[in-house]
Amino acid sequence: MAPRHLWLVLLLAPAAHAIESDAAALQLADLPDAPAAAVPTRDWRAHAELAAGIARPRDGAQAPDSARLSLDAVLDTTLAPGWRLVLSDRLDGWAWQGRADRAINTLREAYVGWQPDASTVVDLGRVNVRYGAGLGYNPTDFFKAGALRSVTSADPQALRENRQGSVMLRGQRLWQGGALTALWSPELADSPSDDGFDLDLGATNPVDRWLLVASQRLNDWFDPQWLLYGEPGSVQAGVNWSVLLSDALVGYVEWAGGNQPSLLARARGEDDSAFRAAYTVGATWTTSFKLSVSAEYQRDNSAVDADEWKALQNDVRLGTQRGSADDYARYRQLAGTRQALTTREGLMLYASWQDAGVAGLDLAGYWRRDLVDASWQSWLQARWRGRWADLTAQWLYNHGTALSNYGAAPATQRWQLALTHYF
Repeated sequence: MAPRHLWLVLLLAPAAHAIESDAAALQLADLPDAPAAAVPTRDWRAHAELAAGIARPRDGAQAPDSARLSLDAVLDTTLAPGWRLVLSDRLDGWAWQGRADRAINTLREAYVGWQPDASTVVDLGRVNVRYGAGLGYNPTDFFKAGALRSVTSADPQALRENRQGSVMLRGQRLWQGGALTALWSPELADSPSDDGFDLDLGATNPVDRWLLVASQRLNDWFDPQWLLYGEPGSVQAGVNWSVLLSDALVGYVEWAGGNQPSLLARARGEDDSAFRAAYTVGATWTTSFKLSVSAEYQRDNSAVDADEWKALQNDVRLGTQRGSADDYARYRQLAGTRQALTTREGLMLYASWQDAGVAGLDLAGYWRRDLVDASWQSWLQARWRGRWADLTAQWLYNHGTALSNYGAAPATQRWQLALTHYF
């Protein structure tokens, strides 16, 4: 395999789930050569997006209307034979109720890659590492904690794409039907930064972490990806596996487990470490007319169960001495920062339809239900794709009681209209 084709493997990797990227890498590793026409003619891409949103606050909450201008650019270029430079950055300028508020810069990736031979790659710098077979919740995506800096869409795929990476040293080795990845991410800062132009290393590199990822294709239906992750006080194992159940149906499983504190103990600064597991089980059905529908069950034994969740909510209602609103708020904030499930069980239905009856019109949407407190959230998107610009309309709806998972959101509904121009 020519070196430039291995670069193409790694160029495509950040755009898809890790299990998909591993499969693509292995597939390409099996091919003697890719067509020259598949090599991109430009090593950069950029776009600007202007968006306006309005919100309907729930009773007593603050949910102002918003406007946003975003600039997004990616450079992926060859410095010299065997050497590669990747830079990926996004700047979001926010205004609320017509008043300019703040600008948030997200340095998603900035690293140098070295390819000494056709099967080996070493990367050093900030890398956005993404793992997981699930659509809406990924327990094996160990580097998602602290990665979100500016949220511009509820779309799970956009959240994975626009987050910031962690500083790390990563090595990858490919062979016939298999791959091995090892990475080390050091502690670089103690706490996240509120500065909009800070590198925010305290969010992405708060402790020393390491990860091993291995995969080996055994046959056409058994091609799992195995993970082993470590941080101070916790080692977790994980697996991702997807299988073709029929010509139109794909099933997938994602599991992670190990010794770790519960999410509530983390929020309280306590340590109740024990073996806890989290998993996602789902299936995706795809039609011949480009409609895909997924159903996914999500569970995290580190999150609060029904009794613990009611106790937290009652602390707020009754103003008890230990809990209080601060305990509830700290728990919710930590769950959001770690992109974890707020309660123990959830269900998600996701659908996307490319060229939905009209060429260039894409529809997408999801419905999430918290199986502990019965609150739910729905999101719909319509995108008209053009050669140089897209027009996108989004709607988000939250339903539930005031302290429930989704009912506690400041806005019951949000609408957003965005115009994206590609350079």
